[in-house]
Amino acid sequence: MTDSTHVTIPVVSQSRTPVGDVTLPAKLVNAPARPHLLYEAVKSQRASWRSGTSSTKTRGEVRGGGKKPWRQKGTGRARAGSIRSPLWEGGAVVFGPQPRSFAYRLPRSARRAALRTAVSTRYAEERLLIVDDLAVPAPKTKEVVALLGRLGVVGRALIVTEVVDESLVRGARNLHTVKVLPVGGLNVYDVLRYEHLIMTRAAAEALAVRLGGQA
Repeated sequence: MTDSTHVTIPVVSQSRTPVGDVTLPAKLVNAPARPHLLYEAVKSQRASWRSGTSSTKTRGEVRGGGKKPWRQKGTGRARAGSIRSPLWEGGAVVFGPQPRSFAYRLPRSARRAALRTAVSTRYAEERLLIVDDLAVPAPKTKEVVALLGRLGVVGRALIVTEVVDESLVRGARNLHTVKVLPVGGLNVYDVLRYEHLIMTRAAAEALAVRLGGQA
């Protein structure tokens, strides 16, 4: 059932059996497409990962060159004050890169709108799955593989829980096609990177509260 303000999404068990519904704000799963915001959000996130460690030495940092190579006049050669001039081999670098941070942040409203757009994209593609609860009996890779098999999920999957679930995290860390995140760490880049978005009911409700403000 869908109205102008809310959308009702079916909730399934770990064996993909319907167990109920969850009602989420329409702005969370039916947000208007804003590809420019997705681009800016991913660009911002990736920029923050850049190490920014490229470094060159300025004239004041290059060792040597304290003595004037030859006298100012009478040699027939151009004037020179240091063998570490940027014009000389082994000299300094003019306007070269220096260590810096490339990180920048979008406004909060833009970040929220981008995340709503990303989640809405998965919902429109029918790749958003709400599960009543997600748990594995042991923190083992085979348990996570079995869980995804019971859910019928094939391909890259992003699993979102309300809080950090150590068993799921440890069980999925050897699977390059699966990532587990708490809802507080959900971001645009990971939603777009993984084909399927799997959320617990509690995580979906928490996300609705987190993104409840107007963009």
